[in-house]
Amino acid sequence: MKSIYLLRHAKSSWKDAELSDIDRPLNKRGKSDAPMMGRYFSKKHIHPQLIISSPAKRAFKTAALVATELGYEEKNIHIDMELYGANVNELLSIIQKQEASLDRVMLVGHNPAFTLAVFFFTGESIANLPTCGLVRIDFDTKRWKLVKEGKGKLRLFEYPRSVEMLSKHKKKK
Repeated sequence: MKSIYLLRHAKSSWKDAELSDIDRPLNKRGKSDAPMMGRYFSKKHIHPQLIISSPAKRAFKTAALVATELGYEEKNIHIDMELYGANVNELLSIIQKQEASLDRVMLVGHNPAFTLAVFFFTGESIANLPTCGLVRIDFDTKRWKLVKEGKGKLRLFEYPRSVEMLSKHKKKK
């Protein structure tokens, strides 16, 4: 089985209108949400063997903050230029290029492609993948090259607010 994790970048800053889109950093909330989600992923035993990030500053910083919480070295995060502005067919191409020896790969990137990819791969619809939201899609195959449209199963959908609510609920018990 192959599992793809799609992690949307955390909340970004729009303060500096002079910055190009690719250079926008995380805002304060983004800088706190990403490590929180990384800790949650670690507790849930979500440990990708490979993390691939968009070159956008906000995506790479999200990947780095999450990776730190997972014990994954930042220097091992791959940057794929195709992830910036990718559509679902380009996401499919990136996924199909992965080495067969890897079973769990995380892509860190952007909407609308990540939200649309859920339907593309699984036939299930989510309204929106929020910032720093994660989905896991499983494919019943041994080779990434065999990943196809409609062949995945949505196994996980989490985002900062859902994790915070879960945490508050557990504290009340």
